[in-house]
Amino acid sequence: MNQPRSLSRRTTLAALAGAALAGTSAVPAAASDRRGRTVRFATFNASLNRGTQGALVSDLSTPDNAQAKNAAETIQRVDPDVLLINEFDYVESGAAVRLFLRNYLAVGQNGAKPVRYRYHFTAPVNTGVASGLDLDGRGGAVTTPGSDAYGQDAYGYGWFPGQYGMVVLSKYPIDTRAVRTFQRFLWRDMPGNIMPTDYYSAEAQAVLRLSSKSHWDVPVCVGHETVHFLVSHPTPPTFDGTEDRNGRRNHDEIRLWADYIGGRRRGSYLYDDKGRRGGLRPGARFVLAGDQNADPYDGDSYDHAIRLLLDHPAVSLPKVPPTSKGAVEAARLQGGANTSHIGDPAYDTADFGDTAPGNLRVDYVLPSRGLIPASNGVFWPTSDDPLYRLVGGGANVPTSDHRLVWQDVRVV
Repeated sequence: MNQPRSLSRRTTLAALAGAALAGTSAVPAAASDRRGRTVRFATFNASLNRGTQGALVSDLSTPDNAQAKNAAETIQRVDPDVLLINEFDYVESGAAVRLFLRNYLAVGQNGAKPVRYRYHFTAPVNTGVASGLDLDGRGGAVTTPGSDAYGQDAYGYGWFPGQYGMVVLSKYPIDTRAVRTFQRFLWRDMPGNIMPTDYYSAEAQAVLRLSSKSHWDVPVCVGHETVHFLVSHPTPPTFDGTEDRNGRRNHDEIRLWADYIGGRRRGSYLYDDKGRRGGLRPGARFVLAGDQNADPYDGDSYDHAIRLLLDHPAVSLPKVPPTSKGAVEAARLQGGANTSHIGDPAYDTADFGDTAPGNLRVDYVLPSRGLIPASNGVFWPTSDDPLYRLVGGGANVPTSDHRLVWQDVRVV
């Protein structure tokens, strides 16, 4: 397989000159020019998940939850036009989204300017939805929410339905009627899938859904143009055994998007939750975003799964991936597993355990051909920056162990 179009760990910071200014408090604003409208797309695993159902609504009902304030300020500092938030508990009524918009994003945090999103989209996810089967083979099916055992037997790991959900926020109109979701697509229906059939029973294979949360195609109307925001949050390729069920699932969750953008023949097997078949129309423009839980070089992903997207001919990568100086500093100060990594630490987007797996690049915003990549960055301030309080030093996690990643694109 071709190497992904990124630089090695030995790349000097000098070679990153002209790349994003993320990692400092001065994130440049997106700006349009005569070549088209510039739109800032972003992804942020904000860790706005809670251990019990209803707890997120309770936390967001007042404007003083410290972690939510930090998440809101992070978003305000970068000011994306279109944003995916991963790990935002799904609430059927939409109450959690409305509360976060009103009580946090619309309120300036610590001198940051309020940010308002007129449009949003959220939908059910597989996390915490009972399968009714003993998926992990540990003493029968658990169907009562509220425990690790229940999460292990759910379609996607979660202690209650909707935990670790997703939401898309946008300053541009969303064509909600044209949204496609793939929550119920069955893993077995992907040709050539790598499901560990020796691990799962025949009953489990017959019903197991591929997406651990969901895969959404959210069309965003930018002027007279449509950009498909393709968002997901594949399962981490860990927390399993020698069968590597999570690593294999992560791979095929990423592969779903590679097939979806790969042309009529490649995506012909896909069907969405409304029964519509096939992938994205050839030539349609898209931005693919999310916490993919896969690094192109390091970590535990199966067969370098993210390279299915980084090397995809329909993707138009920027000359330099999103970077930050804070990630470089963190890898140096924390040491541990980071010292043996192959990938350049400037591209890291998550501050994980120093022993294993170390800090990784797992969050992505990837534009398609037909869109012109411009500025980008990872919001990861260094320890001498006043905004360092939003990211902490690894052991201290004031907001999330992931960083907000953004990519400007010109829509012409």
